[in-house]
Amino acid sequence: MHRAGEALAAPHTRLERELKAAPVVNIDETGWKTAGASRTLWGALSSQSAVFGIAAGRHGFEARTLLGERFPGIVCSDRWRGYDYLDPSQRQLCWAHLLRDFTAHSEGMGEQKTFGEDGLRIARHLFAAWEGYQQDGDRARLQAEIAPLQDELRALLEHAARKSTRTKYHRLFAKNLLERWPALWTFTHTDGVEPTNNHAERGLRGAVIYRKLSLGSQSEQGERTIERLLSTSVTCRLQKRSLFAYLADVLSASIRGDPVPALA
Repeated sequence: MHRAGEALAAPHTRLERELKAAPVVNIDETGWKTAGASRTLWGALSSQSAVFGIAAGRHGFEARTLLGERFPGIVCSDRWRGYDYLDPSQRQLCWAHLLRDFTAHSEGMGEQKTFGEDGLRIARHLFAAWEGYQQDGDRARLQAEIAPLQDELRALLEHAARKSTRTKYHRLFAKNLLERWPALWTFTHTDGVEPTNNHAERGLRGAVIYRKLSLGSQSEQGERTIERLLSTSVTCRLQKRSLFAYLADVLSASIRGDPVPALA
């Protein structure tokens, strides 16, 4: 693994550079361990490539390091504040997460329960419209079906945001969504953007399984090796390339002293 990690240094750097210029990136993070200490594994995926990085924490600094300070594209993510350095018009919030949020509210009492149930109804209609778009590709129809849902959701959120501290939990949630309002609807007008962050979550799934089996890394050098191998593995899957064949080419080129073949 160590030899492969060293040989993959240049391809990984190229992947990082190209990811920062991608039109759409899905990003997510999960826990990691290095020598028993808590770390964070980040994963950022475009349609054809993936970059993984292990960092000290789960903060805006790490997000900016991975994406770049002036990322020009669209970032699909959850609504965590670490991505708030991006303009809301550059983001797409994950509606699968919002569906879970509304479900949690619907299990409350009184006004919170009603708020959650109304949010769930809107979210379900939204996913039905998106499913129809995936079948027919008619963006005008999608936008026409989403428009009344936007009106309903804004009215729901604005009403909840005005409530007293007695209903603080869903009041703060409503304000949070209103502050990020454009990021709820990017998928309706931008190609390559979906209303969920499933692309990133699927990309991290294999890494999570590996973490459970290996118990993480043991050193900083081990972190770099894991970053490069995970990036290579998921990128090959996205490009429908053979990971084994690519690694064989990389190691052969490294042994001969030839330029290592790129992934991007």
